[in-house]
Amino acid sequence: MIRIAIVEDEAESVQELERFLLRYGQERGCEIKSRVFSDGEELVRGYRPEYDIILMDIQLKEMDGMTAAELIRRQDPEVMIIFITNMAQYAIRGYAVDALDYVLKPVTYFAFSQRMDRASDRLRRQRTHYLTIPVKGGAQKLDVSQIRYVESRGHTLIFHLKREEIVSSGTMKEMEDLLEQYGFCRCNKGYLLNLDYVDGIQDGCALLGEEQLLISRGRKNPFMEALANYMGGRTK
Repeated sequence: MIRIAIVEDEAESVQELERFLLRYGQERGCEIKSRVFSDGEELVRGYRPEYDIILMDIQLKEMDGMTAAELIRRQDPEVMIIFITNMAQYAIRGYAVDALDYVLKPVTYFAFSQRMDRASDRLRRQRTHYLTIPVKGGAQKLDVSQIRYVESRGHTLIFHLKREEIVSSGTMKEMEDLLEQYGFCRCNKGYLLNLDYVDGIQDGCALLGEEQLLISRGRKNPFMEALANYMGGRTK
């Protein structure tokens, strides 16, 4: 479920955003729960960090969206804020409060869905996800975010974590299908990398700390594209 706060004082704009959210949830197959606030002060008053995304108009009658965002950031550094405004110069100031993005009025569904996709991708990466793998004598549950990369040696898989390596069994194709949604991409036949740990590219290799993992010629283009898209969503 994605929990969203809509901060907007124009009834027509609220209805439009609610329609967009309904359509987005249906198209992406995700459940969305939203609550409407008519002013920034109403949101800030008694604020609790229970929302994943805040869709906030900047120009509000009482407390403007920028002021509300500054106050919210003191309590909730994780919530994603997307400003909605008809003046781009105001939206640019949003980076001072670590806003994820902004969308200009009149809002189109295409622009709205793009911002929601970006927020959803970041939200998916922030949440803890677990992977259960077979190990000698039983099974083990891993926090996906702790997996730096997976190495394949025949039918043996080696999970390289931050502080240890765990040996399992299975195929790289099966693991790729499971982990692709969490930002993993193969750089060659034998390595499936968590893009969050890739520090850069040098001499045809992906850099993960002091390790250099070769990017094969056949996988270079899709890997570089996946890395660019991932890092763009992470740093903006």
